[in-house]
Amino acid sequence: MPVLIALLCGIAACAVLPALPAAAGCLVGLAAGAAALAACLPSRLRPWAALAPAFLLGLGYAAWRAEHRLAQQLPADWQQRPVVFIGEVRGLPQPGEYGTRLTMEVERTLTPGVKLPQTVRLTDFRGREWPTGSRWRAEARFKRSRGTANPFGFDVEQWQWSEGVLATGSLGPGERRLEDSRAPLVQVDRVRAALVARVERVLGESREAALIAALTVGAQQRVAREDWRLFAATGLTHLISISGLHITMLAGLAAAALAWLSRRLPTFGFPPRLLIAGGAFLTAAAYALLAGLSVPTQRTLFMLGVGLVALCLRRGLSPFRIWWLALAVVLLIDPFCVLAPGVWLSFGLVAALMASSIARRRAPGKWRAALAGQWAAGVCTLAPLVWWFGGIPLVSPLANALGIPYVSLLLTPLALAAVLLPLEWPLHWAAWLARGFFWGVERLAQAPPMPLAGTPLPLFLLALLGSVWLIAPRGVPGKGLAALLLLPMLLYRPPPPALGEFRATMLDVGQGLAVLVQTRDRALLFDTGLGGAERVLLPQLRGLGVKKLDGLVLSHHHSDHDGAAAELAAAMPPGRVLAGQPESLAELGLSGEGCRLGQSWAWDGVRFDVLGPPDAAPANDENARSCILRVAGMRHALLLSGDAPEAVERALAGQPGLRLRSTVLAAGHHGSRTATGAAWLAAARPEVVLISAGYLNRYRHPHPSVLRRAEEAGAAVLRTDLDGALTLEFGDGVEWSCLRDSQRRYWRERGDCGEPP
Repeated sequence: MPVLIALLCGIAACAVLPALPAAAGCLVGLAAGAAALAACLPSRLRPWAALAPAFLLGLGYAAWRAEHRLAQQLPADWQQRPVVFIGEVRGLPQPGEYGTRLTMEVERTLTPGVKLPQTVRLTDFRGREWPTGSRWRAEARFKRSRGTANPFGFDVEQWQWSEGVLATGSLGPGERRLEDSRAPLVQVDRVRAALVARVERVLGESREAALIAALTVGAQQRVAREDWRLFAATGLTHLISISGLHITMLAGLAAAALAWLSRRLPTFGFPPRLLIAGGAFLTAAAYALLAGLSVPTQRTLFMLGVGLVALCLRRGLSPFRIWWLALAVVLLIDPFCVLAPGVWLSFGLVAALMASSIARRRAPGKWRAALAGQWAAGVCTLAPLVWWFGGIPLVSPLANALGIPYVSLLLTPLALAAVLLPLEWPLHWAAWLARGFFWGVERLAQAPPMPLAGTPLPLFLLALLGSVWLIAPRGVPGKGLAALLLLPMLLYRPPPPALGEFRATMLDVGQGLAVLVQTRDRALLFDTGLGGAERVLLPQLRGLGVKKLDGLVLSHHHSDHDGAAAELAAAMPPGRVLAGQPESLAELGLSGEGCRLGQSWAWDGVRFDVLGPPDAAPANDENARSCILRVAGMRHALLLSGDAPEAVERALAGQPGLRLRSTVLAAGHHGSRTATGAAWLAAARPEVVLISAGYLNRYRHPHPSVLRRAEEAGAAVLRTDLDGALTLEFGDGVEWSCLRDSQRRYWRERGDCGEPP
């Protein structure tokens, strides 16, 4: 077993490497290491000598699989170029506000000189119909799968890599429908689409219908964003996806029912354990198939299959040995799943439940066992949830204690029966249960959250050790002290800047702008970016240790600058609010004042000066009314200008007595050629220019002329589209770091983050 564990550690270690090792080199090292250790060590130590070769074997295997996946990536020089291909629509297309999103399996690439990955995600901004299972000759412009890169919250790029989605694109005109596919999985997708249509026909396009569709056929995209926020606020998001929990619970119910039947009906000579295990596995497989056989459901089936086979063989394997074998099968089949938090949460929960029940003299009662299991699950998921998601809701343990049995044992089985039976009244019953679930979630969501700062790795490992210690059997000494190991993680706060110094973080919000400025005891956010605050903003603020916003500055009323302001204010009400267009605040549900030249204040020895918009800014030019803010520490300053155009820049640069000199300048309008002119650069004389833009955005920001002017001014250029989130420390000097450089991974593209002067 130690050798198997070493092998799995090698597979897991590959996922966090900044660059891939040569797989052949690992195998050569394996052979050389095994030979050297076997020759040099005494016979009693030779079993331990196999640990290093096993680790290298796992590393080499994972590296080989990763090289194969990297070779399937879209060539970089073919990004955003039209590619004609033949593909079939898989899964359930997702109509939305901005068009239809769908997944296609590429059969053949028709454009010479390029080969598309097997699976691509596409968006049709025209909102055309793409029936499930249909085949098309289509044209699209692709780019490599890429997401915003920030230190905390959900990592889209990591998720896409683990799921095998290597390219995304937008569909162009001129598609031609071909003969529909007749593949077996396509037939299943058609059944799924028909079931969703039936649910919506009976229940309407209601939130209850969306929840039933999500729990039965995996149509999570129909759940409204407002409801996802409710689930996140209660820690119940995992219940809405068809994951290991629901599949395992359904398999358990099937096993219990088959066990009851086997005691009352003849088995015709078959061992009951085989009938029970086979029926449970077939039930789980049928549910996974109905859910579209997604990658997470496949992993769950592998895990269940190994466990059931081991139990049927009666080889005397302990539960933990079966656990390790199941994990080995999952990682060997899919080594990329180590990047999916759900895998570790699923296996961790099973391990916690087993650990909480070992070394007992007698089995506890059902209620006591359920409470002990809930306690073990809650304790052991605390550290991973804080590590991955930056805190948990205070109500999460109670919500899960009530929600897991309600959804997994009551709502999901009834919903499955309702969608499969040709009757309407079971759907109405399931909707009634779904309505009760939403009623409870809405009340639990009113409880306050427990935001925690991002935890360093040593404190996370210490908390993990404390969690395992807490659920250990009663005979383990020192359990009363185990909780102390959790305190450093729960109480940790990132070190603040010194008096007179400040830290600026330009978040990667795609094609938008959001800059967090932190002094020793205060925090100010300049713009919020586009979309929901829960997507990027709130996870970053909580992870960076921001408990409240003392100031919020909204440069102007464009959605890529204040689109998340309303949601942000609802979750974290700001103190002082300034806006370049104060008349827009009421629309956002905020109250505040307009930006005016001469406004100034100081926090912790750091001065904040509002420099614009100028009084002469045209009322019909929203960009010209952008709020301009200069943040100055004891030695260095940062200048932020929203989307202010070059005409405003020239007017301010020519205004006598206005202090514009700044070490760091955020390029105006995401690097558009309409801003960051020569006069502005000459007045500010920056050493560093920051650009916040989306990767390969449709506006082609930043413009080459802006990059050329910054280079001629002798400034280093840092870009969120290439470098991810940018963090700058304004102290005696200006030191910066870029997330894609500081957290390098072989599967994550990185930019050319400049070296600090």
